[in-house]
Amino acid sequence: MLVREIMTHKLESVQPSATLREVARKMRDLNLGSLPVADDGKLIGIITDRDICCRGVADGFDPVRTPVREIMSRDISFCFSDDNVTDAVRQMEELHIRRLAVLNRDKTVAGFLSVDDVAQYSRQLAGEVLDSMRPMHH
Repeated sequence: MLVREIMTHKLESVQPSATLREVARKMRDLNLGSLPVADDGKLIGIITDRDICCRGVADGFDPVRTPVREIMSRDISFCFSDDNVTDAVRQMEELHIRRLAVLNRDKTVAGFLSVDDVAQYSRQLAGEVLDSMRPMHH
């Protein structure tokens, strides 16, 4: 099965010029923990609630004036919409992430693949992703 068959297609994104406060409110209203940052349809970063809290507020950035581009994560993990789901899941496991950006071959944002999307397809595969995030005990 291909990623595009199970991924979340409805995609909200924010502009790099949006303020931390605007983005935090959008996350709250949409009940999301992260949003892609896109410029002209091209994915340039991702912003998470943790970024806003730990990189933004904790480091003294003014949420009313600071644009997302100043604290967003630029190193984005992604797969392509025509990749095999199993390959994308393995990537999520290796990177210990719950969400993977999905791009079209022209590198425009197509959606996101989440653990919840994977669980609809295979509870076993979703469990493997979640298991990869558990801390190792010594």
